[in-house]
Amino acid sequence: MANHLLPADLYSVVNKTVINEQDRKLITTLYQPIIGYSAVSLYFTFVDDLDKRNLMSDDLTHHHLMSTMQLKLSDILIARKKLEAVGLLKTYFKEDHVNHYVYQIYSPISAAEFLNHPILNIVLYNNLGKKEYDKIVEYYKIPRVNLKEYQDITSSFSEVFTSISGNTFIENDNVIERNTNKLTLKSEIDFDLLISSIPSRLISERCFNEDTKNLINSLSYVYHIDTLNMQGLVRNSMNEKGCIDKNELRKACRNFYQFENQGKLPTLIYSKQPEYLTSPKGDHSNWAKMIYTFENTTPYDYLKSKYKGVEPSARDLKLVESLLVDMKLKPGVVNVLLSYVLKINNQKLNKNYIETIAGQWVRLHIETVEEAMKISEKEHKKLRKKLQGQAKPSIKNASKEQLPVWFDKNIDNEDISEEEKKQLEEMLKEFA
Repeated sequence: MANHLLPADLYSVVNKTVINEQDRKLITTLYQPIIGYSAVSLYFTFVDDLDKRNLMSDDLTHHHLMSTMQLKLSDILIARKKLEAVGLLKTYFKEDHVNHYVYQIYSPISAAEFLNHPILNIVLYNNLGKKEYDKIVEYYKIPRVNLKEYQDITSSFSEVFTSISGNTFIENDNVIERNTNKLTLKSEIDFDLLISSIPSRLISERCFNEDTKNLINSLSYVYHIDTLNMQGLVRNSMNEKGCIDKNELRKACRNFYQFENQGKLPTLIYSKQPEYLTSPKGDHSNWAKMIYTFENTTPYDYLKSKYKGVEPSARDLKLVESLLVDMKLKPGVVNVLLSYVLKINNQKLNKNYIETIAGQWVRLHIETVEEAMKISEKEHKKLRKKLQGQAKPSIKNASKEQLPVWFDKNIDNEDISEEEKKQLEEMLKEFA
């Protein structure tokens, strides 16, 4: 299977672009805050694997990557998927007696494209914070020179060179050139419904081209706008030529989100666990269902379910936002942390306690739901062992009965009690 790498699996790197020093700067300043150091290191390791002409590598094993990067194969797989997600890498797989992968590397998009991208720009802002983000923007700004009193005296080609008869034009195919790769998103917008809702007399045939659809889909993803709400925003953004004014649409979506969210701009609090960090599909065990629940629920929705559908307090939302934005925990991991702390702390979110656990998980590079579930169980066992024999345990509500249903249990086991099974099903039902 393509998602189960082995050290002996072969790979070759194909360069689909021209990589220069400016590209390296773009990757470290703009991409690294989003995808992390390991993914950036993997990208440059692939570049180093290329031959002297920077075109293609020899066949290499994944053990070579493990040795070069000093990383586990599971970490390399996560790093690779991050590169794929942001458009720096495309992966092709061929199953054989020895599996073979082809990794095509692409250039980063320009700073102007990145800092105006409806998704990358917002994620970068969330990951860096305003102060660091402003520094990055300032670094890439072009100095403005007032040329009002100057004349343009640039020579044209025809002024310098003279046309003479000679050979006919020779076409050269497959010559290496600079290539970037677009981000892909699962479409949440029903474009048939969207387009049919707008009177045909108001729209041009070229109105909903691929670029426009990609923009609408990106704005839908960033601002959590469904098809019905997007219909009105699109109609209000159309100009007299029957086309969508993209700047107006961006502004309309942003204003809509801020109106719905008390003036705030979107953060990762409304995002689910990234797809590259989710568990493989096909497992229908109770354990897998619990992981699926944490992976496919946003921290906001999870917290709201604990409030029995009532809007969570601003204090709790700010705490969760801090876990996602400042401490950079993944959404599914935050859900596990909330589940654990609420259960053992009488349904209260203690800021200092949560941040202590979160800090440990950051240092341990906990990124998946299953890792979070296992580490919280392991650490609690150590704590319980330390407290054994003490007359008055210092941690309130730490008894086994008050732990989450997935704690200290093999919930796939057929011996699971009816009461425990009911508790699990109720929790899963909350997110159905």
